[in-house]
Amino acid sequence: MIKILIAEDISKLALALKEKIEFGVEFKVTDISSNGKELIDRLEKNHAVDIVIMDINMPVMNGIEATEIIANRWPHIKVIMSTVFDDEQNIFDAIMAGASGYMLKDEPPAKVHRSIYEALEGGAPMSPMIAKKALSLLRNGVPKQEITEDYELTKRELEILEQVAKGLSYDQISVNLFISYGTARKHVENIYKKMKVHNKIEAIEKAKKGGIL
Repeated sequence: MIKILIAEDISKLALALKEKIEFGVEFKVTDISSNGKELIDRLEKNHAVDIVIMDINMPVMNGIEATEIIANRWPHIKVIMSTVFDDEQNIFDAIMAGASGYMLKDEPPAKVHRSIYEALEGGAPMSPMIAKKALSLLRNGVPKQEITEDYELTKRELEILEQVAKGLSYDQISVNLFISYGTARKHVENIYKKMKVHNKIEAIEKAKKGGIL
């Protein structure tokens, strides 16, 4: 039996997807979460899961943030994004976060089943429209976003935010920017305060949406 979790904040859509999935006798949806944080909390209690079908636009923690956490903590779990969003930025962000596939919500049951099998076999299932846009990303690169919100970060804070986005520690940032460990940490605290976030994942996501990363 292939164990599947669904992350979807609209209960009607979640139940419809569950019904599609369980048309296949080998598939069992073991739980439905209404946001990324709820999903991560449940995986921390039991991560004996094969596939997560993940929405992108959810409250508390979105699907891309949750996917990045899953990819880091439980790499055996395959994540397939299921969404109405097919713009290049979302595709790029989902792939970079560690998603194994990306399909639109109106896919028929047979296509959903094929996507699950393909992901489990190490493939990268994508709807034809998504695959076309992914190829466009490879050819042309990710479109540059206009800066819509700078959060009044200083030049130094922007430099540190870029380092944080690369996954560098306070020690590494202090060496790279010739500042002390304490100064690096204080800058990060100020960045979080200005951006009204609580951790680096939220800060990076907000910075990308604001066009400053």
